[in-house]
Amino acid sequence: MDGDALLAELAREPARAAVLLDVDGVLAPIVERPEDAAVPEVTRDEVRRLAGRYALVACISGRPAEDAARVLGLDGVAIVGEHGLGLDPAAAEWAERLHAFADGVDWPVERKPLSVSLHYRAAGDEVAARTFLEEVAARAQAEGLVASFGRKVLELRPPVAANKGTAVRHLLEEHGLRRALYAGDDTTDLDAFAALDGLELGVRVAVVTPEGPPELRESADVAVESPAQLLDVLREL
Repeated sequence: MDGDALLAELAREPARAAVLLDVDGVLAPIVERPEDAAVPEVTRDEVRRLAGRYALVACISGRPAEDAARVLGLDGVAIVGEHGLGLDPAAAEWAERLHAFADGVDWPVERKPLSVSLHYRAAGDEVAARTFLEEVAARAQAEGLVASFGRKVLELRPPVAANKGTAVRHLLEEHGLRRALYAGDDTTDLDAFAALDGLELGVRVAVVTPEGPPELRESADVAVESPAQLLDVLREL
């Protein structure tokens, strides 16, 4: 089926399906300072409508769950934070070591309970910033940490088998669902796309930008170019 047919099939039986959404870059437009991000009211209204229609509506974010909830600004939506790290008890065992490493990095660090982010969107020289952070990533990997670049950000995480894909599988198994849509915009969302493999119905929606990985578009059933266009997709559901 093409993308429109997949969306129509998902919407045909909402009581059997999940709508799973990233937050930043998908529901909330990307902003220079992560703390300034917010989901527009019109998008919030649409997510609220979907939450009343589908068996499950959830957000899976790189932010801590509490912060993602603040950006979303909406009750009644399940939220999994920090790429699903909180679902793996082993992640907490690395927290002290991870933050000790971050203490030694001469760069503004966004600290989270189980991971850290180093943003360079506001850097005066993005090339120099990226070069410096690639060195940080190499040092982190030598310490046994997982380092991955996303949209103008370096993410450092514990080396555990937890990601947005495991979060997707956890949510679907918890609710006994075999039909789902996932919408994302960045490298970490590729794991969530892969987690839809083998379902009765899986719909992968990519918010494609020049900053995102090319693999996202290649893996998607539906591609849009902004959170505003993603809102149009949600209205079809």
